[in-house]
Amino acid sequence: MTREIRFNAFDMACVGHIQQGLWTHPRDRSTDYANLDHWVQLARTLEAGLFDGLFLADVLGVYDVYEDSPAASLRNAVQVPLLDPLALVPAMAQATTHLGFGVTCNLAYETPFLFARRMATLDHLTQGRIGWNIVTGYLDSAARAMGLDAQMAHDDRYDLADEYMQVVYALWEGGWRDDAVLRDRARGIYTDPSRVRAVRHAGKQYRIDAVPLWEPSPQRTPVLYQAGSSDRGRAFAAQHAECVFANGSTRANVRRIVDDLRRRAGTRPIQVFVGATLVVAETEAAAREKLEDYRRHASVEGALAHAAASLGIDFARFGMDEPVEAGNSQAIRSNIDAIAAQLGKGWTKRQLIDRFILGSRQAPIVGSAQQVAEALIAWVDEADVDGFNLSRTVMPECLEDVIRLVIPELQARGRYKTGYAAGSYRQKLFGRGDRLPPDHPAAAARWQA
Repeated sequence: MTREIRFNAFDMACVGHIQQGLWTHPRDRSTDYANLDHWVQLARTLEAGLFDGLFLADVLGVYDVYEDSPAASLRNAVQVPLLDPLALVPAMAQATTHLGFGVTCNLAYETPFLFARRMATLDHLTQGRIGWNIVTGYLDSAARAMGLDAQMAHDDRYDLADEYMQVVYALWEGGWRDDAVLRDRARGIYTDPSRVRAVRHAGKQYRIDAVPLWEPSPQRTPVLYQAGSSDRGRAFAAQHAECVFANGSTRANVRRIVDDLRRRAGTRPIQVFVGATLVVAETEAAAREKLEDYRRHASVEGALAHAAASLGIDFARFGMDEPVEAGNSQAIRSNIDAIAAQLGKGWTKRQLIDRFILGSRQAPIVGSAQQVAEALIAWVDEADVDGFNLSRTVMPECLEDVIRLVIPELQARGRYKTGYAAGSYRQKLFGRGDRLPPDHPAAAARWQA
C-alpha cells in the first residue's frame, strides 16, 4: 500500500522561529504573532490544505549561549519575544473542524496536576484535537528563570520524565471510570461518586494525592509527540511517543534512527515526522530566484545564536576554521549528532555558516512542484518517515505555495489525502479509536467498568 505523506506546519508563537532573519522580508507577516487574527487565519489556511496539524514549538528561556549574552537573540528576534502557545489553541480550534494541534510543554517545570488539567481542558475545547510534544528542556536560562542554578543532566531529565509520565497517565486515565459521568437530570446526579477515585503517587520526584477535577476528555491522554533522537531519547520515545519529530540530517542517518525507533517500539506503531523547509515555485528557475530573494534577508548572527543554544556551544570562542569541540554539552544531543553526521569529524564554524542558507542549519528543498514532490516522496520511501514538519520561511506565502503547488502534485501521485478522515486527532493519524491502544503504558492506569 502506498503511504500517504502527512504535513504539520512547524511554527512558534514568536517572530523568528527556525529561519532567522526572514522576518525582515517585506512580504513576511511574522511580526503579527501577537495578533490573534494571525493565528486564526493560519489555522484556516492549514485546514484548507488538509494539513494534519500545527506543531507549536516553545522554550522557557532566552538564547544566551552565543557570546555569553542574549544580545544577538534580542537583536535578531531569535525566538524572543515569545508567547505561550497553549493560549492560542482555543481560538484556532474554534475556527477549524479537523486540524490537530501539537503543543510543546516542558515537563521539567510543570507540576503534573496543573499540566494534566490544562491539557484535558484543551482536549475538551478542541473536541479531541490536542497533542503534546513532550520535552525536558535544554536551556540553562530556563532553569534560572525557574529559580534553579542550572538544568539537570541530559539523561537525568529523561529519568524525571519517566516518572512524570506515570503521574499524568494516572490523572488522565485512572481517576474517572469511563462510565462515571451520568448527567442524570431526573435524579440530579451528574457524576457517580463511586466511579471516581483519588490518584495517589509517591515517587522519587513527585508526590500526589488528588481527585482529577476534570471529567474524561475525548482522547483522555493527548496525542503524544517527542523529539529526542539521542540514545536515551529514543528509548523514551519508543516507550511513550506516538509521533516522533526527527532532525532532517541525511536520509541514511534518519533511516538509522527510524529503524531503531521502530525496533524498540515493537508492534506499537510510531509515526515519524522529519523537519523540512520548502521553497517552491512554478519552475525550478523561479524557485531558485525566490531562494536568492529570501537569502538576502537571512541572518548569520541570528542563526549562530540559535545554534549555540540548541547545541550548547558558544561559537564566538572558535575561529572560522578551528575545529569545534562540543564537550559535555547538556543541550540537544541529537542536534550535535546530526551536525557531525552532516559535516564530518572536526567540523568548523565556517562549515556550519556555509549551511546557513536561510538563517538555519536546515538546508531547504528547492524546485518546481514536481521536483519538491519527488524529493519528499524519496524521503518517505528511503528514510521510512511518515511525514514532515514544515518550517516557515516568508509567511504566509511559504504555506500558500505548498498548498497551491506541492499538495496537488502529491495528490495526483496518490501520496496525499484528498479529504479528512472523521474523528479525533488520534483517529485521523492512526485510523483507530480516540484512546491510546492497550499496549501503550498509559493503558495500565485505566480504571475500567
